[in-house]
Amino acid sequence: MAKKKQTLEDKLTAKQESSWLAVDKKAEKEIYDFADDYKEFLTKSKTEREVVTFIESLARKHGFKPIDSYKSLKAGDKVIITNMKKVAALAVIGQEPISAGLKAVGSHIDSPRLDLKQKPLYEDTDSDMALFKTHYYGGIKKYQWVNVPLALHGVIVRADGKVIDVNIGEDENDPIFVIGDLLPHLARKVQGERKLFDGITGEELRIIIGSRPSKDKDAKSKFKTNILEILNKKYGIIEEDLISAELQAVPAYRCRDIGFDRGLIGGYGQDDRVCAYASLRAICEVQRPGKTALALFFDKEEVGSIGATGAQGGFFEYALIQIMEKLDPKFRYAALKKVLAKSRALSADVDAGVDPMFKGVHELGNAAKLGLGIGICKFGGAGGKGGSNDANAEFLGEVRQLLNKNKIPWQYTELGKVDEGGGGTVARFLSEHNLQVIDCGPALISMHSPFEISSKADVYYTYRAFLEFHRAK
Repeated sequence: MAKKKQTLEDKLTAKQESSWLAVDKKAEKEIYDFADDYKEFLTKSKTEREVVTFIESLARKHGFKPIDSYKSLKAGDKVIITNMKKVAALAVIGQEPISAGLKAVGSHIDSPRLDLKQKPLYEDTDSDMALFKTHYYGGIKKYQWVNVPLALHGVIVRADGKVIDVNIGEDENDPIFVIGDLLPHLARKVQGERKLFDGITGEELRIIIGSRPSKDKDAKSKFKTNILEILNKKYGIIEEDLISAELQAVPAYRCRDIGFDRGLIGGYGQDDRVCAYASLRAICEVQRPGKTALALFFDKEEVGSIGATGAQGGFFEYALIQIMEKLDPKFRYAALKKVLAKSRALSADVDAGVDPMFKGVHELGNAAKLGLGIGICKFGGAGGKGGSNDANAEFLGEVRQLLNKNKIPWQYTELGKVDEGGGGTVARFLSEHNLQVIDCGPALISMHSPFEISSKADVYYTYRAFLEFHRAK
């Protein structure tokens, strides 16, 4: 059959096809191997503290050292900076002076979840059960969290100051926890008249944690007392210690492959740990870059990037000041501002993938699809770009050229139709430091649910994009 003649329209039209079509056997193995490592990370790193621990561990294996261990810094040095065990930065010092600017990739490592209230434990005498009260964190559909196997992760600070690490529900021999739901036979009047988002209310997100009474004959609340006895025996804590605790309820299941072809990944916390992992892997492979390479891992993005560990909290400048002081003992704050003005940054965050059941919320010509590579999003925000960074065309052009040069599949994206909704990232807070920033990352289906879906190809090419961004001159 004769080859179809290419028309002028074909030459002038940007075509975007599944990145799998250009994948050979070698590349396919790289993609699947990378996905296996990512799934293991996602399974074991379900809180921001656990992610920071993982980041430090992997970075040390690749030659990174805490910044306090350096008296001064030179080209090629690899630096670790952390704060409050919830936010981290990794830097590889460039061959060019830092006055020429740097390249940063900023992601966030917090995810929507259920936090325990500070006084969480109570007994329900009508059902003879002990439960924990929760307060949800980030934007969730509350009904998605009922009847889901849950694990408890976090820390408890006892009255004597000792910090107790908690991780219950991940080992197959551990108990798990759950929020019950009403059976359909009795739900018509109680839940049937509610709108979907109110099917479960915030105060109904109560976790069942026990159903056996204490054998203490003098105990007034026997089911609550039994839980306290168990916790005291295991952790040496009393009820008041729960006030000084950070305990999170997260899905207890492992990250898994999806589909007969195993092309997709399903798991909790992919927003935004998929970008964090891709950024981590990328900077660990950077050796003597031209400009200093920086990977930032923020907390609190899901609640507005506020607080000391959020992107608004000053950690970005805090990390850079420490680096610049080690590079030049005569460092002055004004020099930092000049460096930032010459810098470039990728705000590494996920985008909304087209769900085959709910295509109507997207303008499909500008929507992200799973398997088409990393998504480039010029602006976020809501409605009239409210709260958006809105990247400059020149920087978007630089990123586009970089991806094309390195044959990295990419797609142009926006978060739904103009009047449908919207969302924000750390881009706006990075850009407030007067540097060029653009959002980029893989698309997800079921974002903010207990089980998010990504494409293995997109995850791999996100890592490749971050790596080439750091390597480029």
